[in-house]
Amino acid sequence: QVELVESGGGSVQAGGSLRLSCAASAYDYTCMGWFRQAPGKEREGVATIDRDGSTGYADSVMGRGTISKDNRKNTPYLGLNSLTPEDTATYYCVADKHWWGPVCTAVGAPPDFAVWGQGTQVAVSS
Repeated sequence: QVELVESGGGSVQAGGSLRLSCAASAYDYTCMGWFRQAPGKEREGVATIDRDGSTGYADSVMGRGTISKDNRKNTPYLGLNSLTPEDTATYYCVADKHWWGPVCTAVGAPPDFAVWGQGTQVAVSS
């Protein structure tokens, strides 16, 4: 059973914006968020949100990224503006039922998320 399904990726011009969404099959995740992996680079956390709405962001997207969640659908969204080619990556939705608060929002030192989506590709052209 596929638990997380991302959508909203594609090709974007530099300076543009994107909005990713993640359809979740479960409703009891306490921590959800987004990771990304650029070609030839390690996977990195981008943003997380916990069950109470607390959020955390990577330094690379601070000020231009917004994570939100539709609690009725348990669907997290990632908005990212002022895109640059450095934002080109596969973006993964993540979720877990054990983390919340500072553990969830510590994007720089994220916990091990139990559930991962298949990923959606974002390509930013200059």
